[in-house]
Amino acid sequence: MKKYFLTGLVTLLPLAVTIWVVHLIIHLVTKPFTGIMKMIAGTLPIKSVGILTKDYIIAILSPLLVLILLVLFTWLLGLVARRFFFNQLIRFGDRMLHKIPLVNKVYKTSKDIVKSLFGETTHSFQQVVMIPFPYPGCYCIGLIAKKSPKTCSSAEGKELVSVFVPTAPNPTTGFLVMSNQAELIYLKMKNEEAIKYIVSCAVIVPDRPIP
Repeated sequence: MKKYFLTGLVTLLPLAVTIWVVHLIIHLVTKPFTGIMKMIAGTLPIKSVGILTKDYIIAILSPLLVLILLVLFTWLLGLVARRFFFNQLIRFGDRMLHKIPLVNKVYKTSKDIVKSLFGETTHSFQQVVMIPFPYPGCYCIGLIAKKSPKTCSSAEGKELVSVFVPTAPNPTTGFLVMSNQAELIYLKMKNEEAIKYIVSCAVIVPDRPIP
């Protein structure tokens, strides 16, 4: 009997404490506005329903209506702040970073890389490949950018392509490798899938076959 009672108490007590804490928070949030809501509701044509008097119905509905209005107001405030104030703040920070010597070089480069990785522009990386790096027999995921500079290809005597090899878990840093196309293994993988694979440290694996 004692064991059953303790088991029931352990099961019921967290639920009771949760309900009590939620009720207390709702009461504290809605209490300053409940009086005003009661005055407004008192002017409405609310009728008694059986044993539920008009005053009792107003007392029950007022905190609920206040809570709904507060949620809607908070959501609207967040929407306005996000659409206007937040964007203004981002643009202001962007302008400030572009004016700081040395920092603006690093920031602009990082920003361009991120846009290339995640953007759908013509400057995005063209193809996901596996490249033997840092030594033969060991492969890394790479993103083909463009053909290597002509002076580099001429010096090697072969047509080279520039491949960006992102590092995990931060794909905005990595290595720029100029490789012969014959050494690359082309993959049926989107840029976004490759980035997810790298950022997650191989936890998120693409669904489609890699080769």
